[in-house]
Amino acid sequence: MHPSQALFQDQAAPIFLPVCDHYAGSEKLMLKSLSLQNELGPVFDITFDCEDGAAVGNELAHIHMLTQMIASDSNQFNRIGVRVHHLDHPAFQQDIQQLLSNRVACEKLAYIVLPKINTVDEVNIAIDTINQLSQCHDRKSIPLHLLIETQAALAHVQALAAIPQVECLSFGIMDFVSSHWGAIPASAMRSPAQFTHPLVIRAKLEIAAACHLHGKVPSHNVTTDFKDPSVTISDATRAGQEFGYTRMWSIHPSQIKPIIKAMAPRSAEINEAVAILSAAQESQWGPIEVHGRLHDRASYRYYWTVLKKASMSGVNLPEGAQYLV
Repeated sequence: MHPSQALFQDQAAPIFLPVCDHYAGSEKLMLKSLSLQNELGPVFDITFDCEDGAAVGNELAHIHMLTQMIASDSNQFNRIGVRVHHLDHPAFQQDIQQLLSNRVACEKLAYIVLPKINTVDEVNIAIDTINQLSQCHDRKSIPLHLLIETQAALAHVQALAAIPQVECLSFGIMDFVSSHWGAIPASAMRSPAQFTHPLVIRAKLEIAAACHLHGKVPSHNVTTDFKDPSVTISDATRAGQEFGYTRMWSIHPSQIKPIIKAMAPRSAEINEAVAILSAAQESQWGPIEVHGRLHDRASYRYYWTVLKKASMSGVNLPEGAQYLV
């Protein structure tokens, strides 16, 4: 029996997404990002940005341009999402209408990002609008990613993570810090203070905990210093190992590979996972002993996620391990 069947008979399997979410706002950067994705494979997602990417007065042309790009043959892997304008913005309805009225774009769209969300009611209003249009093309639902950028959103983070159509919560650190009106210093928007300031730590941990409770993906905020890859690697490593984040934003193509490298499982852990899961499968997923340590379904679930993450990050698995993913 495949691990995904054997290990999740009494619970839903968690959602898995590529570890890097790369944001692109202009047509030039969108094309560059798409070219890189086609070169590397679907090891990172691309989010086309309407909220910050569209110039004032040019919102309609912008959403039309990126919709055509999503529907094109250049979108080989269907791993492009779109951050639309927030619900109260005049361009929100226009974004959704243009994006989903194109049947091909609607079918190929990976997800929609909703910024500046505060309550479950706001998400449900957006869901009604999105689902009415997507169902016209026989697509039942489009996954949603929510930006947790305000104190109000953090207060409702458990309920937001529980919404079935939501698959990811992203932390918007800059807006979150700004919403405290100077009570949190600007230094907390970047390292090292972003990992030490108590209010920022609290926000990051509550978002991650809510996601893991409901099987969703927590996505870490950006690293604004995109010229030094060591900073990106350090931030991504700390986000994953210390705060439980399994995905991170990229705002420059140079950050994509460092994020993937930092968040992908290491070879030693992959080899250990293969050995344990192979032995477990031979024992029909009953308890086993490996190197003097007991393993059962609890540890099998952990090691299966290791292989799943490695596969999605483009890591070459040991020979014969592909059947375990």
